[in-house]
Amino acid sequence: MLQQTQTSRVSKKFLEFIDVFPDFKALADASLEEVLKQWKGLGYNRRAKALNKIASLIMEKYNGELPESVEKLKQFPQIGHNTASSIVAFAFNKPTYFIETNIRRVYIYFFFPGRNDVDDKEIMILLRQTIDKSNPRDWYYALMDYGVMLKKTHPELNKRSKHYRKQKKFKGSSRQLRGNILGLLIKKSPQNEQDLIETLDFPSERIKKKLKQLEKEGFLKRDGTEIFIAD
Repeated sequence: MLQQTQTSRVSKKFLEFIDVFPDFKALADASLEEVLKQWKGLGYNRRAKALNKIASLIMEKYNGELPESVEKLKQFPQIGHNTASSIVAFAFNKPTYFIETNIRRVYIYFFFPGRNDVDDKEIMILLRQTIDKSNPRDWYYALMDYGVMLKKTHPELNKRSKHYRKQKKFKGSSRQLRGNILGLLIKKSPQNEQDLIETLDFPSERIKKKLKQLEKEGFLKRDGTEIFIAD
């Protein structure tokens, strides 16, 4: 949930989500439609679909127990090195090495004054030298908290990263269209394709293209002109 989404938006949603899906079995047994319904409001619905699949894999391959290995976690959909490493650090208090927005901000502030092209590879060298290996969980919590504070006092810091990319506007974006389509189908499924096109405030050809993409990704299924959330 915290991938590309602020903690303030996630905290309440997380509690609601685990109230409905308290363990991996409950999440694995849920339909994609049920998961998307609980996920609504967080955006980036690929993460919800991946989480549903991950729960199934954990039940099938690991007897319902989350693996403690970064490499095993990276085999799950939508989990890269940073996410896998953060899971191991926070869930199991094992020393791992990863960089996220707030951590990046702290290292740029202290170690790269005046630099506007700081590479994460440079930060990683320092992070490996400074991590508290005896209690990495608290160390990362402290780094992230400090980074949140720095954002208020030095909002320009992450723009000095070589990897900085300004997020595109949400209004009128592909993300908005995807979310609107899935939102309508969560409320009522199935729906006629033409009804969807007439309801959505986007060009019809763009809607049709996005419907095909969502179908290809496994979010949607068709029965003639009727469209519904995939099982």
